[in-house]
Amino acid sequence: MSTFVPRLVPRAVEVDVAADELRVVLWDGRRLSVPLAWFPKLLRASPKERSNFKILGGGIGIHWPDIDEDLSVQGLLRGVRVPGPAPQL
Repeated sequence: MSTFVPRLVPRAVEVDVAADELRVVLWDGRRLSVPLAWFPKLLRASPKERSNFKILGGGIGIHWPDIDEDLSVQGLLRGVRVPGPAPQL
């Protein structure tokens, strides 16, 4: 007998963009911290532009209208960064 386990979609409930990192709190209590170097548009954005975001689809994504940037929570969890040259550390 197999048991069905529902697949819960991770959803963001809080977002904070600091000078060097993106921090996201998920509904289940997990906290993600990702370097802004992974997301050049966010890295180059002003603090005002970074703070203007919307949590989309009940938490499945984040949108910054001023810089036309969209990130998915699934992508953040998988460690997907925006394609391009490796960040300079």
